[in-house]
Amino acid sequence: MLRFQVQGMTCGHCVQSVTKAVQAVEAKAQVQVDLASKSVSVEGSDRKDAIAEAIRAAGYEVLAA
Repeated sequence: MLRFQVQGMTCGHCVQSVTKAVQAVEAKAQVQVDLASKSVSVEGSDRKDAIAEAIRAAGYEVLAA
């Protein structure tokens, strides 16, 4: 499982945007977004750099990947 610390997520729309960005890289990935801890967990992919870049391209800051 991959874990990312992501800044800028505040609402349900953010959850959808991040999930869509991750699944554009890995269509079958299971994505869990926790707004309170500002974390994103991805299961079903080992493409850490590509996923981090997709989250950044969606407009969010990835602090730790």
